[in-house]
Amino acid sequence: MKRFERLAQIRRMDPHKDASEIYRLASAYEFPWDFSRALELALYRTYAVPSIGRLLAQTAEFTDRAQKRYDDTALLLDAVVEHGFGSEQGRTAIRRINQMHRSYDITNDDMRYVLCTFVVTPKRWIDAYGWRRMSRHETIASAVHYRTLGRHMGIKGIPESYEEFEACLDAYEEAHFAWEESARRVSDATLDLMASWYPSPLAPALRTGILALLDEPLLRAFRYTPPSPATRTLVRRAVRLRGRAVRLMPPRRAPHHARQNWEIKGYPNGYRLAELGTRPVPGLRGCPVRHIDTSPATE
Repeated sequence: MKRFERLAQIRRMDPHKDASEIYRLASAYEFPWDFSRALELALYRTYAVPSIGRLLAQTAEFTDRAQKRYDDTALLLDAVVEHGFGSEQGRTAIRRINQMHRSYDITNDDMRYVLCTFVVTPKRWIDAYGWRRMSRHETIASAVHYRTLGRHMGIKGIPESYEEFEACLDAYEEAHFAWEESARRVSDATLDLMASWYPSPLAPALRTGILALLDEPLLRAFRYTPPSPATRTLVRRAVRLRGRAVRLMPPRRAPHHARQNWEIKGYPNGYRLAELGTRPVPGLRGCPVRHIDTSPATE
């Protein structure tokens, strides 16, 4: 297979009817590393919305059990990508996602914003750092895939196109990004988790490197001191060089899914999708407020 052969295959597909298959090809074959990094950043961005960051701090999931929360989120989301919405695994993953979210008082606006990050952040990351830019077919397919996920989650007012997802994300961040002390604790815990994946002497450099990849609104919301312009240029150039190196390599012949990521460390003996995630009990720590919407999940 030649380097651009799979892209040609994607362009022969229908980005609406074949959206989830196109998304799977892009995320598991064309850009697996980039999608992993971009979705990490997508979830990280949500902390800067005070209502989201505050809730995550209250549950203590990202401060006390960061590795498990990271693993569960990645595994549940990617089960839908790997197996499809209609599969037993996909339905189980969506059911667990809905069961967890309905245990908290989360507004529809916040849920829709999180969904927007899954669509917009990967495209922006790949266009900046990937071995090629995302094609129009891949961009449309990503929006359609997450529109479908959003409907299964009962989210209302989901954007219709990538451009609408992008406009919704930018407007929401401009209106809501703000300082929240508890959200900063969640952010610090997440940075510590990412640094823990590498030898401890590298932790300070890794933390600086991660901050160098963040945009100004995120840095301001968390009140981080921005890395120097030279550091930011060096780090971003290094990530771009990685993309250029990948472009020269043979294309991937086997899919790479989240369950294969070495950063997933909490289940050395395997896992069951139905047992992932939290099971908060109303009134106890980890479940501060029972969600007001108890309508059944769409499967």
